[in-house]
This record gives sequence, structure tokens and C-alpha cells, in this order.
Amino acid sequence: MPEVVLNSETDWTGWRAATRALVLAGVEPREVFWAVGGVPVALPDSRGSFAVSRSLVALAGQAIQAREPERFGLLYSLVWRAHAGEAVLDDPDDPDVRLARRLALAVRAEAHRMRTHLRFLPMGDRLLGWYAPAHYVLEANAQLLARRFPAEPFSVITPDSSAHWDGASLRFGAGLARVADDDTLCAWWEAHEPAILAESRVGTAVPEAEALDEAPRPLDEPAIGPVVFPIAVASALTAARREAERCERCTLCGPATQTVFGEGSADATVLFVGEQPGDQEDVIGRPFVGPAGQLLDQALEEAGIDRRGIYITYAVKHFKYEPRGRRRIHVSPSPEEIAACGIWLDAERACLRPKLLVVMGGSAARAVLGRPVAVTRERGQAMRLADGQMAFVTVHPSYLLRVPEGEAQAREYRAFVRDLIAVRDLVDRL
Repeated sequence: MPEVVLNSETDWTGWRAATRALVLAGVEPREVFWAVGGVPVALPDSRGSFAVSRSLVALAGQAIQAREPERFGLLYSLVWRAHAGEAVLDDPDDPDVRLARRLALAVRAEAHRMRTHLRFLPMGDRLLGWYAPAHYVLEANAQLLARRFPAEPFSVITPDSSAHWDGASLRFGAGLARVADDDTLCAWWEAHEPAILAESRVGTAVPEAEALDEAPRPLDEPAIGPVVFPIAVASALTAARREAERCERCTLCGPATQTVFGEGSADATVLFVGEQPGDQEDVIGRPFVGPAGQLLDQALEEAGIDRRGIYITYAVKHFKYEPRGRRRIHVSPSPEEIAACGIWLDAERACLRPKLLVVMGGSAARAVLGRPVAVTRERGQAMRLADGQMAFVTVHPSYLLRVPEGEAQAREYRAFVRDLIAVRDLVDRL
């Protein structure tokens, strides 16, 4: 039985080379054994090449990043069948195709989740972050980070490996299994940085996540992701953020884990305002990183709005909830709590001076407009505020999560994307 030994779990280059050689040599999928690490085995001597659809290549490029031991053989089988003349992707009920698509979508979701949750700490000449991904998405995300922030050296540590960008080259090294807190991560990095960087290797250019369609996004146009590096904001906003961390203007500060202030570009022309942090935002300390945030990111991407260019915040900066067993269930803030927290939203508006405020949901609309708002009636309307800024009313993305799955949810999501497209066009005219 032929054995293929790949260099790493994401050895895309090695897998493609082995697949080409084995297919051209006529080696059937059931005859191949795939392994990672160890002594490389000589492949069959083959000459020539063949082509498969770009969609199949995109599917394999994502699915190969899944934490699934059988993925290499599964993807080889699909390529083998395509080379034999089968239109493998045309049958959505094919079990191999369904599994490959499920793996690819899981990878895409995890890549998105990693970019959403990743935090960076300043460490000497670089930014340092740690994350434990459910799939092998570090290399693809590191490529995306390096291209978006070419002048920002960084290191991202995961339990599997680490990625290091110095402004010129991207390399990969050893990981760290567990991190108790930021101090543990920083101490480990200070002790091991020289050895890790010295022993790092060049990556394998695993493809970044793309949409699984017949015309995937060109490789030089990656999907917009919510990667937010520390930014140099005006001193007035920095002071407000620090003061808000000690805010006791209402009783919500007691049970909440922390204040969740806004984040985004200091040059943002659009300020998105939601109601309040959710459970995940309260724990992580960043706005819109939970399920509603992920849905918002997806809708922003489809509308052509780059989250890196906007500022996003809440009307209320503490999570209001009621305990229910081990869960914390969201409770809408009262008008008094919205009014008490208005000082921080006012500070953000005064400092950033955005052209447009996108108010998502009734609580955010009340905070900005100063009155009760029937979102369904005033949705999609742009109105001039007393200070000259514009406001645009739409639903909160968490509303979409409460709509029953199926056509109703799809319809409401499309309507939300249309609202965001209207926001994009409105900003261009302001």
C-alpha cells in the first residue's frame, strides 16, 4: 500500500504534489495510506498534469484544514473521481461531497471565529496573541494578517504551532498547549522567543477561506474579517475608556464581568451602535464577538463594508442578565440604564465625530434619538440629528437569530444586508 507522509497537518503543497503523482500513476484511493510527520516516502515517478475545477480546489483547500484524520484520503478520492470524469460536485447528496463541504464550512467558521476572538498584547517589537482553534486555521489566518497589516510584526501562538511575521517573512514554529492568563503567555514568550524564532519554518501557503461557489473570490481579495489590532485613538477617548472601566453610574456594573467599550478605527466615518454586550462579549471584553457579532460580520462582508474601517459600540456598556442555572440570559436594559450609560456613547460620538450612526435595535435607537422607537416602522430611515450627524435605523443582528430557521430567517437576513448596503451608499454621499 503506497504511503504518503506530509510535513504538517496543513501541508497543502505536499498533499497536492502527492495527489498529482498518485492519480497520474493510477493509484486508487483505497490503496493509499496518509500520515503526518516522520520520514518522507518516495512517490511514484509520474510526468504530466491534469486539471480539476477551481471549485474542487477551493473545497479541498479549506477541508484540508479540518481537524479530521481521514480528510486527506477523502479529498484524494474526490480528485480521483473528478479525474475519471465524474462531476463530483454536481451531486449535493453524494456522501463524500457532503462530508467535504461540512468540513470546509467548519473550517471557514473557525477561521472567522479565531479572527473575532484573537486579542493582541504589546511585547517588545511585536504584538503577541494566543488562541486555541478547533481546526488547523492558523496558517491561513496568519497569511491574512500579514497581508492586511504588513508593517505590524506579530506572533500568534496556538496549542498546535505558532505564526511569526516580522514585516518581511512569515514563519511557523512551536506552540503552547495551555495559557492560564496573559502573564503566563508573556513569561513563556520571553523565555522561549529566541529558540522559537530560530527554529521556525516557512509555511505551506494553505489557501485562505473562500466562499464555496462556482466563482470563488480571487486569492488577492480575502474575505473581510473582524481582525482589530490596537489603534492609536484620540487621548480624550482613551481617557473615557479608562474611566468607563470604573463606571458605577447604574447597578449593572455589579454583576457584569467588565465594561465593554467600543472599538474600531479612530478615523471611522460610521459608528454602529448595538444594545449591550452579550455573554461572550462580557467575558472576552470586546464588542460583537458572539453569535450576533459573527452574523453582523457576515452581513457587513456581503454589503461591502470593512469592519476595520468602522467603529462599533453599545448603548449600554455592561451586560444585563438573569442567571438561569449555569446560563446567563440576556435582559433588555431599562430606559434609566440607557440614560445613565449615555455619557460614554456621547464621549465616543464627540471624539470620533462620525458622519453616520447606525442604530441597531430599539435600545440603541432610544439612546441616540432620545425617544422610544418602533424599529419596524422607522427601519431604513436616515434622519438628521441635532448635532448635524445622521442616524440610520435598522434591526439588531440578534433579532435575526431569534427568527425561526428557514425561509423566514433567510428573508430577514437579506433585508438586513440591504439595510447595510443602503448604509454604505449613504456614507458615500455624505
